[in-house]
Formats: sequence, C-alpha cells, structure tokens
Amino acid sequence: MNYTAVIQQRDQWWIGWIAEVPGVNSQGRTRAELIENLQSALEEALEMNRADALAAAQGSPYEKINVSLAA
Repeated sequence: MNYTAVIQQRDQWWIGWIAEVPGVNSQGRTRAELIENLQSALEEALEMNRADALAAAQGSPYEKINVSLAA
C-alpha cells in the first residue's frame, strides 16, 4: 500500500507528514533520515490502530475484510 508523504526542508531539518493518516509526522537531519522516520512512524500508527480496532471488537463475533478504493 502506498501513502503520500508531504516533505519539506526547513533550515537544517527535513520535516514531513503522511497526508492520509493524521498524526503521522516526523523529522530528520537528511531527506533519507526523514523518509525512514516517516516509514517507522506510519508502521507504528497502523499497528496501534489495528490493535485498537481488534480490541474494540472483542467479546462479539466479528470478521475482517479487505476494503479497497478505486484508483
């Protein structure tokens, strides 16, 4: 799955956000470090969201399905 990173250099830092996932942002001294940090932050946020969703469904029958958006 692909996400959109909005990045920019501000003074000596690179900063960025993942457009599709609120709260996923990071910084780095280099562009490459920023991208690595954003990937890490995105993975952590998605895993936390998955865990929260599964915890909310516990106690009652549920199913997991894949949902896709048209390009």
